[in-house]
Amino acid sequence: MINYLEHLKNWAADLKESVVALYLAAKEPDTPRLAKWVIAITVAYALSPIDLIPDFIPVLGYLDDLLILPVGIWIAIRLIPDEIWYACKAKAAEETFSLAKNRRAAFVVVLLWVLVFVWLGRLIFNELSST
Repeated sequence: MINYLEHLKNWAADLKESVVALYLAAKEPDTPRLAKWVIAITVAYALSPIDLIPDFIPVLGYLDDLLILPVGIWIAIRLIPDEIWYACKAKAAEETFSLAKNRRAAFVVVLLWVLVFVWLGRLIFNELSST
């Protein structure tokens, strides 16, 4: 059990370092535009106070975080050229990094989620009213 917890702690530390490296890669001018979009969506989802499945739902609430975030990170890493990724990974390992609290960024994330829900609601409503 202790070995499993150590493995989980190491995995979480690697994941955090990868997120910082993704942030640094997104700021690189040579990073492809598609990779920047995937990074933005993944980071926005990670920082968003709204999940697809709320965390208070037992097991399923955290399952989306355990699946969606690693897959988004994996896809973004694959889209970044190796030389940029390794440079950003090295920089992330040597730097201490913390996110500044930004009310505007939080507002934008919440606004985007509201727009997604409104769009989905309209899509569902149109589909139901056409049948």
